[in-house]
Amino acid sequence: MVIPSAMSQPLPAHITAEAATANGPAPLLTIVIPAYNEESRLPASLRKIDEFLRQQPYQAEVLVVENGSRDDTSGVVNRFRADHPYVRLLHSAKGKGTAVREGMLNAAGDYALICDADLAMPIAETSKLLSAVQNGCDVAIASREGEGAVRYAEPYYRHLMGRVFNGIVRVLAIPGLQDTQCGFKMFRRAAARDVFTRQTMGGWAFDVEVLAIALRRGYKVAEVPIHWYFMTESKISPFRDTISMVREVFKVRQNVRRGLYD
Repeated sequence: MVIPSAMSQPLPAHITAEAATANGPAPLLTIVIPAYNEESRLPASLRKIDEFLRQQPYQAEVLVVENGSRDDTSGVVNRFRADHPYVRLLHSAKGKGTAVREGMLNAAGDYALICDADLAMPIAETSKLLSAVQNGCDVAIASREGEGAVRYAEPYYRHLMGRVFNGIVRVLAIPGLQDTQCGFKMFRRAAARDVFTRQTMGGWAFDVEVLAIALRRGYKVAEVPIHWYFMTESKISPFRDTISMVREVFKVRQNVRRGLYD
């Protein structure tokens, strides 16, 4: 389903997402939101996304990918989509990377944005990423580093751990990228289909793998400085999950050397 632009008429609520995409204008943008136990944060985030999209001149769809939630995440999405038929609810096995892969491979838009449910990056920053992919790059990743990037309220120890992890990523897998872990990334549709069909990891370090695949496949990746807000309800354990992610980075390095992504 596509959201009507300011110049178009709302689509009837009974039309399915698939039918609208097939019979109406295809969306320019797909927003993919992985959602695990997000019943408390999704309502506000979906409203903010809706407000943003209604101000844009293009068509868009939103895919929320629920992945093993134990709360009412699916109910929240279904209630919202009753009045917002451009929203679709998908399901996947557990794992953020697994959910993202499901959404990206089902995206109908010319461009597909991975968007964390907490909107730690204000949704208006999407325009910066869209401009990048419309002007020469295949993948635009939101970056909390570099000139123009601003972090708000992030504890020092979290920033330090992130920089240490990024150093490991640059040494082992992806030299040159300053921030692989921000949860907002935009892909051209062809690049997304190519990259995510090759993705093998479903955990937190999937970002490293998909960026390694993109670079290995010859796609142009650009870092776009953004404003980002630390969220206290982050689901990542800074110690346990970091150890697991480092192991996965080593695996990405091995996969690259074995030619798995070629």
